[in-house]
Amino acid sequence: MCLITLDWQPDTPVPLRVVANRDEFYARPTLGLHHWPGRRMVAGQDLQAGGTWLGLAVCKKSNRFRLAALTNFRCLSAQMRNAVSRGQITLNFLSGDMGAQSYLQALASNTGQYNPFNLILFDGQSLMGFESRHARAFALPAGISSVSNADFDTPWPKLERLRASFAQTLAAEHDELVLQDQLFTLLADDRTAPEAALPHTGLSLAKERVLSATFIRTPDYGTRASSVVRIANETARFTERRFGAGGFEGETTLLVSLA
Repeated sequence: MCLITLDWQPDTPVPLRVVANRDEFYARPTLGLHHWPGRRMVAGQDLQAGGTWLGLAVCKKSNRFRLAALTNFRCLSAQMRNAVSRGQITLNFLSGDMGAQSYLQALASNTGQYNPFNLILFDGQSLMGFESRHARAFALPAGISSVSNADFDTPWPKLERLRASFAQTLAAEHDELVLQDQLFTLLADDRTAPEAALPHTGLSLAKERVLSATFIRTPDYGTRASSVVRIANETARFTERRFGAGGFEGETTLLVSLA
C-alpha cells in the first residue's frame, strides 16, 4: 500500500473510515479482495510472498473488528534483498488476538528483518500507527490521519491533496453509496505535482513526478488496487477496485458482521 488516509471517530456509529491505494508492478501476482478460507477475514493477497497490504478481520477472542494496513517507506539505500516480506506483519496481526499496542511493542524489537515500512493497526478499540525506521508506536488522534511512503503526515503533495479532499467530502451529507463513489473518485486522481513540490527520495526527477500522483500509471507499474473501508459498530463494508496495465479490471464489495 502506498497511500492511506483515514478518519478516526471513536465512540460514534462509524468509528473508522479508510481510503487507500496500493501501487505495485503489474507483473507481481496478486489475488483481489476475497474471504480467506477458514478465517473471518477479508483482504487481497500478494501471491508472491503470501501476505497482504490491507485487511479486515474479526477477532475470535474479542469478537471485535481488526484492521491492518501497511505502506513501504521509500529509501533506496536501506533495501535488503533477503528481507522478510512486510505483508506478513499485517497478516499476523489480522490472524491473531493481540491488542494493537502489545503487537507493536513486540514488533519494535524485530524491525531489522524487514525493509522500512509504516503500519496502521485497529483492534476494535484503539487505532495505532508505527514507523519502523524509528521503532515508534503511537496512538493516532481522532480525526484525519494520512501516510504515504514517508513518515506519517509528511506533506507530500498527493497526501496533502487527498487529505484535504477527503475531509471536504466527509463534511458533506451523502448517502453511503454516493459517498463511496466520491471517495473512489478522489483515489483516481492522476494529477502530478509541480517540480518545485516534489519530494527528493533518491529517484530521478521523472520518476518522482510520476509517483506524485494519487493514482499512478506507467507501462509496468501503477495503482493496482483502490480501497474504501467503512467500519461501523456492528458491520463493516470493504470495497476494492482493481487495475492492471490495461486499466480497470474489476470491483468487489464484501460485508463483514460481528453477529
